[in-house]
Amino acid sequence: MSERTERPRGLARGWLYLLPVLLFAAVGVVLALGLERDARTLPSVLVDKPAPAFALPPLPGRDDRGFSRADLGGAVMLVNVFASWCVPCRIEHPVLEQLAREGVVVHAINYKDDPRDALSFLRTLGDPFTRVGVDREGRAAIDWGVYGVPETFVVDREGRIRYRHVGPLQPRDLERTIRPLLARLAP
Repeated sequence: MSERTERPRGLARGWLYLLPVLLFAAVGVVLALGLERDARTLPSVLVDKPAPAFALPPLPGRDDRGFSRADLGGAVMLVNVFASWCVPCRIEHPVLEQLAREGVVVHAINYKDDPRDALSFLRTLGDPFTRVGVDREGRAAIDWGVYGVPETFVVDREGRIRYRHVGPLQPRDLERTIRPLLARLAP
């Protein structure tokens, strides 16, 4: 008779029962960490870098020359990416109008929109924008790193992107982030 060493069966079974508990705990930790992240905070390689080069034609029916990289700088300003078909853009529009009334320069990139619809949107809801450039193909928005509309960027006096806000601006965003940043960047 040969002597075999056998593992106790109870120990092997214990690991089998413990494995689902460990997997469940690991999934719980991952989900808890995910809940702590702000879903509107998306990484942007452009923050603290110069705004990309772009030149967009004007929105027909508005009295401006369009919007380009040359219009950035000299003052702290916002660049808002919007579309008339975008429901959250309608939600944030009063916030943009409030900022414009306060003297904040707000430029816009009209994203993949019919210019007639965009003009109607501005005539109906109000026009807070100093300049509006039409980005029918969405190429300029891609250069800005836009995931969707609306998105708003804070640009400093040197034309560098200092902050990116994804989603509709809300009054709480003005108080917590936008106004303090504008004040800090102003001369």
